[in-house]
Amino acid sequence: MLDDFFTRALVAGVGVALVAGPLGCFIVWRRLAYFGDTLSHAALLGVALALLFEVNITLAVFAVSACVALALLLLQRRAALSADALLGLLAHSALAVGLVVLAFMAWVRIDLMGFLFGDILAVSKSDIAVIWGGGVVVLATLAAVWRPLFAATVNLELAQAEGMKPEQANIVFMLLMAAVIAISMKIVGVLLITALLIIPAATARSFASGPEQMAVLAALIGAASVLGGLFGSLEWDTPAGPSIVVAALVLFVLSQFSLPWSLMRKGPRKGGDGISETPPTGPGA
Repeated sequence: MLDDFFTRALVAGVGVALVAGPLGCFIVWRRLAYFGDTLSHAALLGVALALLFEVNITLAVFAVSACVALALLLLQRRAALSADALLGLLAHSALAVGLVVLAFMAWVRIDLMGFLFGDILAVSKSDIAVIWGGGVVVLATLAAVWRPLFAATVNLELAQAEGMKPEQANIVFMLLMAAVIAISMKIVGVLLITALLIIPAATARSFASGPEQMAVLAALIGAASVLGGLFGSLEWDTPAGPSIVVAALVLFVLSQFSLPWSLMRKGPRKGGDGISETPPTGPGA
């Protein structure tokens, strides 16, 4: 079954979408899009270090992304800078250092465009095993910390008062983000990972009547985006990774047309997931 490259691409892409959807809901709820973008930029530094020290690329990307996330927490406590300034500093510094390290390794030939925009059609059976195995671990961990993480998203002070330890849940959430970026990099590339996390979740919010339902819908919409993007890429000979993101964008646009006109004319509203449009919490807030 997995002997055909297109079948492997479908299986791998759907696996990433099923994991990215639920995690992306928290990114949307907490307004952490720039945080996700920072980790995805740091992924290129992980690639450079993996090639330099000849270690597994997925593990190196996860390690670097996790270090950047933890560095953000430390800088927020010590530096007299706003969160968005720290995110910009970390994102562009990690990307620049990664490119400089790659430039010094003249003996290494790499497909930089493949890392930036992904090469889902080149995934192997071992890649699929990493994606689905890592995805199961990520989803199981997310389910374990769902209650304190969601409580901290709604009201951080209340979560602390109830002894849910939201700070620990936030750290776990950041590590899960790093893991998803590491296993997703080969699918859509470091520059498009954040889009795959955000767009399906944003689309699902228009239809969800609760947070759990939104997580499930985001996963299904992400899977539909993968299918639409890959078949579109096959039909029109377009890049596979960007085509997946474009398919997700089309679904988002269509979802906005399905909203009642009365709701579209109103200002900020409380989403169907039950999360009010409140200031962000957690990393990057």
